[in-house]
Amino acid sequence: MERTTEDSAQVAGIVLAAGGGRRLGGRPKALLTHRGRPLVEHAAHALREGGCAPVHIVLGAAAGTVRARARLDGYVLVDNPDWEQGMGSSLRAGLASLAGTGAEAALVALVDQPGIGAEAVARVMAAYRSPSTLAAAAYGGERGHPVLFGADRWADITASAVGDRGARAYLRAHQSAITLVDCSDIARTDDIDTPEDLTLLE
Repeated sequence: MERTTEDSAQVAGIVLAAGGGRRLGGRPKALLTHRGRPLVEHAAHALREGGCAPVHIVLGAAAGTVRARARLDGYVLVDNPDWEQGMGSSLRAGLASLAGTGAEAALVALVDQPGIGAEAVARVMAAYRSPSTLAAAAYGGERGHPVLFGADRWADITASAVGDRGARAYLRAHQSAITLVDCSDIARTDDIDTPEDLTLLE
């Protein structure tokens, strides 16, 4: 019988929020302001409101300042001392932090995509069927975030997550197994990467 999230599968959330904002002149993305609050709060809130529990936030650049400025009560904060090595190190840290939590899947979101909210999170979560599930939001037929990784896949993802590629190599190699969930009607995929992109923040 197929499993659904309604059957109480535990899907944890991971926010990758460790980046130093190199192309933004060294402004950590977690601390960029959107609607009056740091971006990291928006990303974490979207995962929680979308149904993820627990929600782990991977911090790196200016981690102490993020802890001091952002309201992150009720979230698990994970320090990534290797954040300068790229997104892969943060993904590894996030997945490792879920050991022993009982989570059957992890739904991963990026801190610099404020146009992706709780609706998209919930929609991708609904694609969960088993600890081998691999699912991702799709926009115009193209794979995007958030991405859901069943727990049976974590070890292989961790082994392949290097540099700034994150899970890209793994997802390419397992493309036929990915359930694509169209979210183009409820979310925007804009990344905040450059000074020009700051105009996307409200």
